Amino acid sequence: MAEKISAVKGMNDILPPESARWEWLEGIVREQMARHAYRNIRTPILEHTALFVRGIGEVTDIVEKEMYSFEDRLNGEQLTLRPENTASVVRAVTEHSFLYDGPKRLWYTGPMFRHERPQRGRYRQFHQIGAEALGFAGPDVDAELILLAASLWKALGLADVRLEINSLGQPAERAAHRAQLIAHFEQHADKLDEDGKRRLHSNPLRILDTKNPAMKDVVEAAPKLLDFLGEASLAHFDGLRAILDANGVAYTINPRLVRGLDYYNLSVFEFVTDRLGAQGTVCAGGRYDDLIAQIGGKPAPAVGWAMGVERVLALLEEQGADFPAAAPDVFAVVPDASAMPVVLRTLTQLREMGLQVQMHAAGPDGQGSFKSQFKRADASGARHALVFGADELARGEVTIKSLRDGSGAQATRVLADVSAWGPTLQSAASQD
Repeated sequence: MAEKISAVKGMNDILPPESARWEWLEGIVREQMARHAYRNIRTPILEHTALFVRGIGEVTDIVEKEMYSFEDRLNGEQLTLRPENTASVVRAVTEHSFLYDGPKRLWYTGPMFRHERPQRGRYRQFHQIGAEALGFAGPDVDAELILLAASLWKALGLADVRLEINSLGQPAERAAHRAQLIAHFEQHADKLDEDGKRRLHSNPLRILDTKNPAMKDVVEAAPKLLDFLGEASLAHFDGLRAILDANGVAYTINPRLVRGLDYYNLSVFEFVTDRLGAQGTVCAGGRYDDLIAQIGGKPAPAVGWAMGVERVLALLEEQGADFPAAAPDVFAVVPDASAMPVVLRTLTQLREMGLQVQMHAAGPDGQGSFKSQFKRADASGARHALVFGADELARGEVTIKSLRDGSGAQATRVLADVSAWGPTLQSAASQD
């Protein structure tokens, strides 16, 4: 026997019935995105490595440690599996001159790849859903995106998430803050870990995002970027806060919130939870007004967020969410294979009405007994069994047996009149 091949570590299969949870979440996302007039965009999984080096930042953890990069053996190109999708969206918008006729609201979903130590909520292949608004400069769209995320939490029934916001200001303001930050950390160099010392002069802002508890005090005492913001940056931040306040959206200003990517400016935000351990960020984003120009496009403002699908589903599970069952409306019990022409004609009619129908099919040992078929019908989760017995078929009928209400009630229906009784078999979930 050949050696069994397993999935790559940290890259997981999603099998039924778990996949039904993903479909349910994705359906709610599509509905909410449409309500907010965000349109779907789909970008390649593989991009030129330079896109992420230039867009995310050469001294970020993602670029330095986590990207899956390789040289194409055919032409020598340096390629990377996308570690995030904002840079890809911006590349696509730039390449296709997509903003030529005005701003765009876009959303995406798909797998991302980072070489990390696999743990709950953090995988090497993980999935994100994101929303990006390109060409909009005002804090109203920053707020719109936060409200969009909040509407998703409500539609999903997600609780125990809190919003943290901050402003990173503009490059000149960050430069002034950076100088003071370096001076502060140089005075306390003995308290920095190796990663902090490495970042001290290359990217000191990222030291503020450390998870090392031993550095908590020195980080808390560091100069706050909010104190370096000019009038325009403060006005943008105040505009965002005013809209959130008017909509009753609770938030905390977190002056240490800096995000892990270099392209952010002005508003940054995270939805976080305490119920997933170290992987507490459920959704995060902010404004990235310089990224389009960095990637070679005509300068234009932009703002967006991404949420981790695995983390959202894990949080819903942690909260005991009532996920929808992946079950058909009807299971067809077929004692005799010779009845299949009639059976499939009937089931096709039911499917055309929108019902979810599962048919018992013959196995290696034949069609199977009534008892074994009813066991399969019950295990399927179907609400009804349709019994195509010889006696019923001789009369041009089918028997409908209830499987879920505990009554076991049965009734016969005329096969020639499927359009009359078929819709009554549809579950409430299917009707929704």
